[in-house]
Amino acid sequence: MTQQISAAEQLLRDAAREYHRTPSRGKIEVRPTKPLSNQRDLSLAYSPGVAYPCLDIEADPLKAFDYTSRGNLVAVISNGTAVLGLGNIGPLASKPVMEGKGCLFKKFAGVDVFDIELAENDPDKLVEIIASLEPTLGGINLEDIKAPECFYIEQKLSARMNIPVFHDDQHGTAIISSAALLNGLELVGKDIGKVKIAVSGAGAAAIACVEVMIGLGVKRENVYMVDSKGVIYEGRPGGLDASKQRYAIKTEARTLADVVNGADVFLGCSAPGVLSAEMVKTMADKPIILALANPEPEIRPELAKSVRPDCIIATGRSDYPNQVNNVLCFPYIFRGALDCGATKITEAMKLACVREIADLAKAETSAEVSAAYPGKELVFGADYLIPTPFDSRLILKIAPAVAKAAAESGVATRPIKDYDAYRAELTRFIYQTGMFMQPVFNTAKVAPQRVVYADGQDERVLRAVQFVADEGLAAPILVGAPAAIEAGIKKAGLRIKIGQNVQVIDPATDARVAQYAAQYKDGGEADVRASGSLLAALMVKAGDADAMLCGLDGNYDGHLAHVEKVIGLKQGAQEFAALNAVLLPDQTLFITDTYVNDTPDAEQLARIAQAAAEEVARFGVPPKVAFLSHSNRGSSSRPSARKMAAAHEAFKKLAPEVESAGELHGDAALSEKIRNNAGLADSGLTGAANVLVCPNLDAANILFNVLKTSSGQGTTIGPILLGAAAPVHVLTPSSTVRRVINMTALAAAKAQDGKSKA
Repeated sequence: MTQQISAAEQLLRDAAREYHRTPSRGKIEVRPTKPLSNQRDLSLAYSPGVAYPCLDIEADPLKAFDYTSRGNLVAVISNGTAVLGLGNIGPLASKPVMEGKGCLFKKFAGVDVFDIELAENDPDKLVEIIASLEPTLGGINLEDIKAPECFYIEQKLSARMNIPVFHDDQHGTAIISSAALLNGLELVGKDIGKVKIAVSGAGAAAIACVEVMIGLGVKRENVYMVDSKGVIYEGRPGGLDASKQRYAIKTEARTLADVVNGADVFLGCSAPGVLSAEMVKTMADKPIILALANPEPEIRPELAKSVRPDCIIATGRSDYPNQVNNVLCFPYIFRGALDCGATKITEAMKLACVREIADLAKAETSAEVSAAYPGKELVFGADYLIPTPFDSRLILKIAPAVAKAAAESGVATRPIKDYDAYRAELTRFIYQTGMFMQPVFNTAKVAPQRVVYADGQDERVLRAVQFVADEGLAAPILVGAPAAIEAGIKKAGLRIKIGQNVQVIDPATDARVAQYAAQYKDGGEADVRASGSLLAALMVKAGDADAMLCGLDGNYDGHLAHVEKVIGLKQGAQEFAALNAVLLPDQTLFITDTYVNDTPDAEQLARIAQAAAEEVARFGVPPKVAFLSHSNRGSSSRPSARKMAAAHEAFKKLAPEVESAGELHGDAALSEKIRNNAGLADSGLTGAANVLVCPNLDAANILFNVLKTSSGQGTTIGPILLGAAAPVHVLTPSSTVRRVINMTALAAAKAQDGKSKA
């Protein structure tokens, strides 16, 4: 019998397949980090020059960390025997998951990854294969290998190899859930050495969780573990493998319900719905429930709280408080281990990670976290046991603590000497692009605003609006003929419905158009009916929409003219300007002015830079502004160089609190080392600039498009219109669905912010 698939599920499946297929196949690639542009480069990269680092490494193996990528390279390895909730789907089918894990390593902690899928199920052969890879790698992350083989493989590899070996399914979950347990017990005032823990599941994750909890003080005799055959007790018929045998206890309990009765803590690493409301009723006072089956937990939080309002519950889901998410741990524990040259992941390193995560939940919420989760009270308590995945302080806390524990454990071959300097160095990973838009998305969701789309019949808009409606980013309004929009929805296989989750205004027939036209002094009703962007702007002006997107068809200047006539400049602004962002592999760069002002003078550039800096700050990113030129601080007396120097001086008066420098070469703006070598150490800028101000429109637009195509994989935000009196943005015909979604979130978030300040 064919399984029925919902329309939402089918849409997700199609989107996931397209995401993995285009614009390039898969999610990762390998790129050189050194130039190979001439014969000398070749002679250094390969023969004869390569011989010298080879001989140095032969004499001192630790030199490999100086001369190769080994010190920042982890292998994510699986044989595909226990992939997510999919089971034994094999190594080839597991590859998308392993590539995805590699992306998380890179995005959150700058760690490079080779994903390695092995067609081998024999544990001893797997150990031999993986161990033979040691010269290549700085660490091993075992992933999705079924129990009990995973225990054996990890133990053998850890004993044999002199690089960190970490099975994330075991230890990642264990670390995060243990942090939640520590904080939960603190809230309810219970002694970790006295609590009774009922465990549903006896696989890799459950056993690893319990082992870490025992390391924190839980008594082994207080742990009651249940597998698919019932309670694990001494003398159970059929025997037990070694991984379960150490949890066999003397007890008359035989079912999960038996052991949950009177338990202080429930730990679930098993299957959906196995913990019933009736069982929860029987738990001890103020129970802690860690229901970690994913995507469907052992019990839903609302059901647990309906019968036990005094319970504290965590799940693996992102749509509930207290998400136990391994990304809180694995990138940062490897970051610290790699940076100190650790040969092992010790228990002390894991416990250090647990304590840092637990402590961070009790720390004052940072500005970045508040921006990422607006409307939520992220204060230590029953609904905030552990930090959010978007807390940028995780890497600053965990990596140094792990490195320090490694040194104290005697497994650090390159101990960190200056931890303050090390933390400062780690800040370079905080503002990478992986989660760049998340704060804006979260803000938009708090109070969805009405966003009108002037190009309502465009398929890109319709696909974007489906996502917008599903995620609750905005209340969409489409300008266009209803019949054409309905046809577009049907052709694209979308689920949005006119009059339910999307509204439509028909320029040809809607009576409101005449009312809007009456307010338009520069043309008649025919003009309004003929132009989607003009109609959309008038809707915003009339208060019938909160924000607007246009420009997917036609000329940028023509659309901007409508915005200028209807919306106008905000109070204090003297000009419009356009700001574009390019999301690069290791940073995000904002470039201005890309579309509006041909040859702005120094005072204009200073004002545009100030507006750009204010916009960048909305992303939770401290702006660092560089005024670009062919000149490096006085090396040229040409008018354009003098203009950029004057623009920088004017900007410093407008925004003295913002780091800035100018006039600068483009490479100097992005490299502190280059500035130091050029005698510009006192430029006023630290690290890399992220707001690049160009001398004219041609330079800005060319720079943006070159970066977008050569390095940004087409991932951009913008054009963001600066200076307008309302959140309106003029896009371009090259805009993708993803860009329309991003700009929707940005416009909606800004509209919401404007209302809150009104």
